[in-house]
Amino acid sequence: MQQALAIHSLQCFSTTNFHRKHHYFDHLRRNKQYPFPHLTSFSVSKEVKVSASSKQKPPEVESVIGDDEDGLLLEKVIVVDDGGDLGWLPAFPHVLIASMANFLFGYHIGVMNGPIVSIAKELGFEGNSFLEGLVVSIFIGGAFIGSITCGSLVDKLGCCRTIQFDTVPLILGAIVSAQAQSIEEMILGRFLVGLGIGVNTVLVPIYISEIAPTKYRGSLGTLCQIGTCIGIIASLYLAIPSENDPHWWRTMLYIASVPGFILALGMQFSVESPRWLCKAGRLDEAKKVINNLWGSSEVDKAIKEFESVLKNDGDDLNSSWLELLEEPHSRVATIGGALFVLQQLAGINGVLYFSSLTFKDVGISSSALASLYVGLTNFAGALCALYLMDKQGRQRLLIGSYAGMALSMFLIVYAISFPMDNEISNNLSILGTLLYASMQKSSRILFEFSLCSLFNISLCYRYIFTFAVGAGPVTGLIIPELSSSRTRGKIMAFSFSVHWVFNFLVGLFFLELVQKFGVAPVYGSFGAVSLLATAFAYFLIVETKGRSLEEIEMSLNPKFQGKRNSE
Repeated sequence: MQQALAIHSLQCFSTTNFHRKHHYFDHLRRNKQYPFPHLTSFSVSKEVKVSASSKQKPPEVESVIGDDEDGLLLEKVIVVDDGGDLGWLPAFPHVLIASMANFLFGYHIGVMNGPIVSIAKELGFEGNSFLEGLVVSIFIGGAFIGSITCGSLVDKLGCCRTIQFDTVPLILGAIVSAQAQSIEEMILGRFLVGLGIGVNTVLVPIYISEIAPTKYRGSLGTLCQIGTCIGIIASLYLAIPSENDPHWWRTMLYIASVPGFILALGMQFSVESPRWLCKAGRLDEAKKVINNLWGSSEVDKAIKEFESVLKNDGDDLNSSWLELLEEPHSRVATIGGALFVLQQLAGINGVLYFSSLTFKDVGISSSALASLYVGLTNFAGALCALYLMDKQGRQRLLIGSYAGMALSMFLIVYAISFPMDNEISNNLSILGTLLYASMQKSSRILFEFSLCSLFNISLCYRYIFTFAVGAGPVTGLIIPELSSSRTRGKIMAFSFSVHWVFNFLVGLFFLELVQKFGVAPVYGSFGAVSLLATAFAYFLIVETKGRSLEEIEMSLNPKFQGKRNSE
């Protein structure tokens, strides 16, 4: 019987209990990623096979931990894989509950997509495009305020309690909106919902990054994007009866309050971040959480890493916004804000809008059906990200995602700007039909369409899919990974507030720019921004795959590097 011996990618061997007669390494190489070069650091470059008899005991995990003169850890972790790796399972229920907040985010994005006409008619502002836009956009205003204010809350209360308190505006906002009898009440309800969503979009990525085991942090973090996609799909599906029932929108908004109750109750039974517990001086609780989620072999190592970082950063629960002006916090905050600026200026919201218009060109008059196809494409991309995040790494997914988005944009610009001859048109129509049919799954629907529009649809799908694989989930995941423990909440708050500002600006000016300059120049600018984002990811993004948050912080913090150089 052959069993695989899997070695942790960042490991330091310092033990007298390692017996050569039981383990053989084919090849060893220096691990250049480890931030402390004076320590002995190795990684195994390929999987090692170990023969074992059928009478052997079940595979176990061996962990030997020691300290060097600086209090930093030397670790050897050997895991024998006997058919399945379930190290993600203990943290999964807690991540799943937290991702309910992202489900709510997606649901509230889609809940106004169809019923807005019925709402406007019943509340007396039908035909007033400004008020219709205000009902939708006030959500973004609330989200901006929620994002910028939650940084201080999470420092003082921790993630679990802050998320629980945040369910109050989410539940109240949904109920107020459902019972609205005037435009003012509807605006108030939407603002409260936006306030809650703004807090959650900051907190949930922080929470998941701090409780997830290092090896699975990327995959578990992708559940944020998956939760958002499922929320959008659920709201679009539930919106179908609104085409025949003008009052169905109230039921949809009442339903939006249910996940808020589930989230509040679920977080009561979820664990608090062990990093926040350690910072709050609750070491025994932190050790218990680490033991339950990461395993007993990780307890001492993790606590010593936490204490090493806290010794450098300070163990108080209050950080100042002015600290974001200091290195390395200013660099991470700049990267976080820039990532969201590039994400929004790459045109995802504009493409989502234009794709619905293109659907009308090919004969699909139902906006709910068109949006559902887009949502399913987004969901498929998020599932691919779930599989690839911890295999390919964050930087590689970002580069590939933005490169694919740029290619899609430039092809759409070419298709719009230059007429195609019959042969090229036929070839493109075949390609578009295959791509389009692959997303129809079990249904076969025939439409009257133009070949150019069908080709544009296939490119829009490609753009949305590549966005969902990298630019969507990675942006929200890598910012808390790069942030220090002390300023993680405030850096995330700043980054997401930038996100909401540019989200609003793109939605506000997109149609005006298209009317003034045409689709091709606007989409060409989206492609150019995507190329810029590709270069940004290549030159400025640090790979975080397989490294603990403390390792990343130590490698980026000049105080740690200066201390070690002086010694």
